Amino acid sequence: METTAAFAGLDCTDCGGRFPAAEAPGRCPDCGGILDPAYDYDRIDVDRETFEARRFDSMWRYEELLPFPREVAVTNGEGGTALADCPALADRMGVGRVLLKDEGRNPTGTFKDRGQTAAVTAAVQHGATDVALASAGNAGQSAASYAASAGLDAHVFLPSRAGYTQKAMTRVHGGDLTVVEGKIGDAGAAYEDAMTEAWHSVKTFVTPYRHEGKKTMLYETVEQMDWAVPDAVVYPTGGGVGLVGMHKGARELRELGLIDELPGMYAAQSTGCAPIVEAFDSGSDRHEPWAEPDTVCAGIEIPDPGASDLVLEALEESGGGAVATSDEAILDAAGLVARETGLEMGATCAAAAAGAMELAERGELGPDDTVVLLNTGAGNKDADVLRSHLG
Repeated sequence: METTAAFAGLDCTDCGGRFPAAEAPGRCPDCGGILDPAYDYDRIDVDRETFEARRFDSMWRYEELLPFPREVAVTNGEGGTALADCPALADRMGVGRVLLKDEGRNPTGTFKDRGQTAAVTAAVQHGATDVALASAGNAGQSAASYAASAGLDAHVFLPSRAGYTQKAMTRVHGGDLTVVEGKIGDAGAAYEDAMTEAWHSVKTFVTPYRHEGKKTMLYETVEQMDWAVPDAVVYPTGGGVGLVGMHKGARELRELGLIDELPGMYAAQSTGCAPIVEAFDSGSDRHEPWAEPDTVCAGIEIPDPGASDLVLEALEESGGGAVATSDEAILDAAGLVARETGLEMGATCAAAAAGAMELAERGELGPDDTVVLLNTGAGNKDADVLRSHLG
């Protein structure tokens, strides 16, 4: 495998073992735990000027902090997304500043592209010919896109409730699409039944690289803020992959002396499916599966998130928190953002805006705080849901 100089291998978050990347394409070979890319930070010689001197064109501008060099990346130009100032939202919430990290501007319209560029690059490095995953929708479309870029076959399992756009574009990119009646758990079961040794998994927290690509959202946010650290990053949370990645990214920037403190990470969920919020509020270090998930926010309707311990650890270590709001509040927030800022926030993604408003109402965010909202996907991904709510 062709890797960056500081990439030291993969560490198991459960048993603590370290494994060569070439020998571990998925979960831990010893215990089945989640693998996390590890680095020798003493070999990373970068400062703020290193990145400021480069074009803000792709997440691969941070290649020293990624497993693979830019020259071998399977990339469609993902990352480099806007961080929009939203003074009207700040006034409404009563906080110092609100910034919206607009991941809807990625190639397939979501932050999933950051994870799939890294995961599909790894698949190519492992010599794969096929990739496979189950997804609520956006990750499947993204995987099909990046597989097409790499000349690989993609096998995508989506639940019937996935959006028309995600289903259609998976096929348009040449993906082998299986639509499974039901929800994400049903698609996951079908994926498990169909999985073969010839298929390389790019499923969340099966591949070690999805969360690794998403940590670049934090790198960009801090650099776009002139290396200031936001007080709060509010993230619409299902499996929490991006939240885990961003927290790791913040710890890395602190390790390298580029920032001095960690931003508070906040998980925002729907009251119809809030296992992370329930676990955080109870002081647990792992969730209990949500018995009857019921939310229109399909992208965060994950009743049994597989890495809740990592999510909860990030919330605790960063001094953040967790918040759940109703579907009505989430859809109202999407409309409010569109009307008052002109920005388009996906229905699922608007859990971040609704959550921030609730946190401000509770007094957990105040007039001196800078708050970053993660808009993880474009509003047109959920246009039918948003229009129906208006009606």
